[in-house]
Amino acid sequence: MDADIGKLRWRCRRGMKELDLLLTRYVDERYREATPDEQQAFRKLLDTEDPLLYAYFIGGQPPPDAALSSLLQQIAAGAVNDR
Repeated sequence: MDADIGKLRWRCRRGMKELDLLLTRYVDERYREATPDEQQAFRKLLDTEDPLLYAYFIGGQPPPDAALSSLLQQIAAGAVNDR
């Protein structure tokens, strides 16, 4: 599992620091305990291009399915709770 986490952390490196922080925090704090469906949704999320991913987070565009929408809400809520 640690090798998988390392690969996921590498895939979280984006062109935008904000996305790096959000995605890496999720991997470090929540991914291991996530359900298999949520883990699959996260891996799918990592395939998303940065501008679209950013638009999902700021509400500029809705995610294409409910699983991604739920996951994005969890990731964003984790960032808000850290303030």
